[in-house]
Amino acid sequence: MAKPALFSKPIPAIALIVFALIADQIIKLLVEAYLPLQQMVPVMPYLALYRTYNLGVAFSMMADMEGWFIVTMRLVIVAFVIWLWRKTDKDRTFAHLGFALIIAGAAGNIFDRFLYGHVIDYILFHTDTWSFAVFNLADSFITIGAGCVILDEILHARATQRAKNEER
Repeated sequence: MAKPALFSKPIPAIALIVFALIADQIIKLLVEAYLPLQQMVPVMPYLALYRTYNLGVAFSMMADMEGWFIVTMRLVIVAFVIWLWRKTDKDRTFAHLGFALIIAGAAGNIFDRFLYGHVIDYILFHTDTWSFAVFNLADSFITIGAGCVILDEILHARATQRAKNEER
């Protein structure tokens, strides 16, 4: 049997989630205190800080929905990810890392909803004629976490196929 992945164990997974959540919330407090509302602050070409408030979910989708519906939806997603974490083989390193990051990001945005009634976004990628949706560190955790889960699925499928080929 393969060695269990670090984040398949509850203590390291919870530690990562708490660390990521604290980092997210500290940055959002600093953004609230020091970054002007809806004014672009260039950092480098194509990257700026831009504080805005998101009333919906990713990319402001569902902004017209009731806040409690969105919080409930996020809590259901977190519960589902926890269920996946528990059901996934313990040796699936990237999957477990991804699940922890997704939970941390979702929790960061849920905290915003409870604390402020909206999510604080502040990272903007842009050009002179185009801009990506403004997002935050918690959104980055969710995106990187999803990427880790997808990568793990690809690697697992390749390993399974390789094992089948070797059996022949």
